Order: sequence, then C-alpha cells, then structure tokens
Amino acid sequence: MSIPRVLSIAGSASQGSAGIQADLKTFQEFDVYGMSAITAIVANNSTTEQGIFTQPIEAIEAQIHASLEHVGADALKTGMLFTKEIIKRAAELIQESKVEHVVVDPVMIGKMGSQLLEDEAIKTLINELVPKATIITPNLHEAAKMLECSLPKTPEDMKIIARDLYSLGSKYVLLKGGALENYPAVDMLYDGKSIVELESERIPTVHTSGAGCTYSAAIASELARGREVEDAVRRAKSFVTSAILYSLSFDRGIGSTYHAAHRTRR
Repeated sequence: MSIPRVLSIAGSASQGSAGIQADLKTFQEFDVYGMSAITAIVANNSTTEQGIFTQPIEAIEAQIHASLEHVGADALKTGMLFTKEIIKRAAELIQESKVEHVVVDPVMIGKMGSQLLEDEAIKTLINELVPKATIITPNLHEAAKMLECSLPKTPEDMKIIARDLYSLGSKYVLLKGGALENYPAVDMLYDGKSIVELESERIPTVHTSGAGCTYSAAIASELARGREVEDAVRRAKSFVTSAILYSLSFDRGIGSTYHAAHRTRR
C-alpha cells in the first residue's frame, strides 16, 4: 500500500498552530504521507530569554535527504526558512530533488505587517526559490514587500499585483487577500494568462494562527494527489475557511485554526 507523499521544509512552532505542526495536521486530514525538515524551532515565551533556535545547514540537509531517500515526495512546500543561507541551500536541494510540485509560502511578513526576514534573505528567496515554484502563496504584505510597492487596497489592485508577482518566475501566483479590509476574503489565482477570483465569507475572528501554513500545506497535499492547480487551490481554500470558522481559542491571545474542522464540523 502507498499514498501520496509531501515534504514540508519549514519552522517548528511549539504551540502547535503553525509551521511544521500545522502542515503535518493538514497532511493527515488530506490523507497524504507527511514529512518534515525543520529549519528552526520557534518557541517564543515570557520565561526564557531566547525563543527562536535556527538549525544548522547540515541538520536541514540531512532531514531533506533522509525524507527523499527513504520515502520520496510527490510534492513539497516551504514555509519559514529564516536566513539567506537556509533559503539558498533549500533552493539548491529542491532543484536537485526534481520533485514535480513545489509550493512556496514566502513567509516574510506576519499578519500584522511585522517583517520576519532580513532584506537580503528576501532577495535570495525571490531570486533563488520563487523561480522553482509551481505556485507561490504570498499575503498582501509579503506581495508588497516582494515587489517594493504599496499595499493593495482593492480586489482590482490585487489583480495588478498578482500579474506583477508572476514576472518573478513561478508557474502560478496565489495572492491571498485576508488583510484586505471591507471586502470578503478574496484571493487571486494567476497562471500568466487569466485570473481566477476565489471568494469566501470573511469570518470575524482573531484566531487565525497558522492559516497561511495550513492553506499552502493543503494545496501541496492536493497537488500530490494529482489535482490540477486551480482545483487544488479551491479545495484548499474551502479547507482553510472551515479551519478558521471553527478556530480554537485557548483564552491566551490569538488562537489556532482547527485542522479537523472540515471533517468534523462541515
């Protein structure tokens, strides 16, 4: 017996809502075999002085090689890669792997607009990794940073930005409009020829930790299962919308998307 296989190259979020943890939960829900290469351990808290522990390049290389050697991959996704050096080496290994479907979640700007990567690392991501992607999945802040332009404010602005992002070299662009105020939750999917507008209800909640990771992991899962890109994105959007609609609150700040919601609540 065998099932589709997906590798995530990303950070570990110890609280379980995002990063590798969100990816593996999503892979399980889509009935694909999930693997991980951890780039950093993220464990921000109010007790210890340090909360982010970047992994050595050698450790990341070993995880990727072990996953591909012992299992193989039908698709892979990248999340937070943290440093210029990690991005460059990950891009090289992805090129060598010849995995057919590559989903790049360019994790560089958080939901509130905080920058998570240094400028040099962002340039490396754009130049080295994005051209190897089947699809990239930036949010509005990330898109504006990648293009060095102002933040889109309307769906029409998003269409222009999606076309400009395509020029960076990926086969598809999915521009996520979660931060677009006064509009439904609209995303733009562009393949170089036409734009598909994907709209869902805007859910009034702050408990959206891990939504972007989950969305890209769901796309990778569906691509590994043989779906075409548009179909994969539509299914992934439905999945993440359910995960946000039934999000989890632990009464300790921003809560988590609920990865089992699509199966257990809808």
